[in-house]
Amino acid sequence: MGRKPTNARARIQPHAARTHTVTSPLRAIGWPFAGEVDDPAWRETLSAHPKARPARVIEQHRSGYTVAEGPGDGIKAESPPEWQRPASYRKGGIAPEERAAVGDWVLLEGKKIVALLPRYSAIKRGAAGEHYKQQLIAANIDTVFVVCGLDADFNPRRIERYLVLIGGSGVEPVVVLTKADKALEDDPQAVDNAIAALEGVAQDHVAVVPVNAKDKDSVAALDGWLQPGKSIVLVGSSGAGKSTVTNTLLGVEKMKTGEVRESDSRGRHTTTHRALIPLPGGACLIDTPGMRELKPTGEEDVTENFSDIEALAEQCRFRDCRHAKEPGCAVRAAIEAGTLDPNRFANYLKLRDEVAGAADKLASRLQAKAGDKVQNRALYKRIDEKYGRH
Repeated sequence: MGRKPTNARARIQPHAARTHTVTSPLRAIGWPFAGEVDDPAWRETLSAHPKARPARVIEQHRSGYTVAEGPGDGIKAESPPEWQRPASYRKGGIAPEERAAVGDWVLLEGKKIVALLPRYSAIKRGAAGEHYKQQLIAANIDTVFVVCGLDADFNPRRIERYLVLIGGSGVEPVVVLTKADKALEDDPQAVDNAIAALEGVAQDHVAVVPVNAKDKDSVAALDGWLQPGKSIVLVGSSGAGKSTVTNTLLGVEKMKTGEVRESDSRGRHTTTHRALIPLPGGACLIDTPGMRELKPTGEEDVTENFSDIEALAEQCRFRDCRHAKEPGCAVRAAIEAGTLDPNRFANYLKLRDEVAGAADKLASRLQAKAGDKVQNRALYKRIDEKYGRH
């Protein structure tokens, strides 16, 4: 997952030799600089294309992109030729995560994309399938709302998985529990019980906000993360209430919502592609399709979201304790004492192994790409020695 570059948020420099200042329409769709652009990498890219203008990718389809230069309807943009070729991790190829995605800032000349501005954050997952591939969910995001319904959709283990994928991206996660009104009708302690179940999952650095997604006053609890210039992405399973939250924030029925099956509280995929939506308060929101698979990329740090288990492991008698049947295991002792949820520990082991497996595949990809470079350098050297400069 990407991290923010240095000085990603604006500090105005009135005496810069050459300035790049944008107007309010871009700010209304999440432009991260309140004044002059002072990030060196952004300034360099802008200076390299003096005739280009910035725009943001608001929709991504198989056939191309829709970009916007402010609130309102976007325009169809032509991709660079290298983005139109099949994605490849090999030498000379363009990996899928290196192409523009919803939330990216690009530079346009006419209706052609000529450059991709550096990302300050990127939320990714491993793409479905046997072969290693990364899928970019959204770029240049400040906050992720992990949306989960307080019905049969409520699953602390899935929330743990989302938090692991988000961790290390430079993006703040917030757990949003929808359908709180219905849950309270059935059980006055439903919300308190859910928050208690997430105590170890969310830990101190993650806010948990229960809402009635259809009620404007209830959803107003999210306003602190929806300030001008901020970009938010909603993730969660189908039927969790992402589109309903979006409609309530907008005050209009923009995103389709679907009925949820009573048997399992699962909904249909009412959002079919990622779309960026400007909100009335100045923030931007990205509603994503429900994701059936949440595969790690291998870049995650599982320990970040399981610090309680890591702390227990430090107390084990043996440094290489597997937390199975070894004597003096503090983790097993905590499970037996009821202070550590065995399901949480099992999920920790599962995620740890998945991330380790993905990391091995990622390392192999990087090694293969590096090998291509070495082989090509050796080939070019032989050609140069025999025929002169190639």
